[in-house]
Amino acid sequence: MATITKKNAHNSPDPGFGGTAYGNLFTLAFAFATNASGYFLDSDKPAAAVGNGDKVVLGKIPAGTKLIDMYMYVSDAFTGASTATVGFEYCDGTDVSAVPQDDDFFCAATTIASTGIVKKTNATPPVTLPKDAYLILTNAGAAQSAAGILNIEVIGQIGGPR
Repeated sequence: MATITKKNAHNSPDPGFGGTAYGNLFTLAFAFATNASGYFLDSDKPAAAVGNGDKVVLGKIPAGTKLIDMYMYVSDAFTGASTATVGFEYCDGTDVSAVPQDDDFFCAATTIASTGIVKKTNATPPVTLPKDAYLILTNAGAAQSAAGILNIEVIGQIGGPR
């Protein structure tokens, strides 16, 4: 099982404050796309297909973000039998007992082998990240060998670490 990281994942934009007088809710956009050989197009390992069980680091979620919801948009299906598990892990690799890392915080074993839209499926309560975390996708069911496009929108509220 390999870890594949999006180029410049640690430089994901900081959403800042919501920019309106009505609140501080925002979305963070992340993308996972493969070519016909199953290579993650924006990867630090461009010559390796995403394998069964590989973890893909998609980008950073800033400290202080209250994770509320997530939408996954599969606009071009991945290899047959492919599934994705989506969650987060801390950038420094050290867990926090109050808000433990959770590789399936948003969804587990959700099909990406067909087009569609998936909302957060795991019944996890909202949590506020005490430090920067990476959004991670774990590929399962099959090694990638087809072109696929997946966009993820994480819905959060910025309020500072707690």
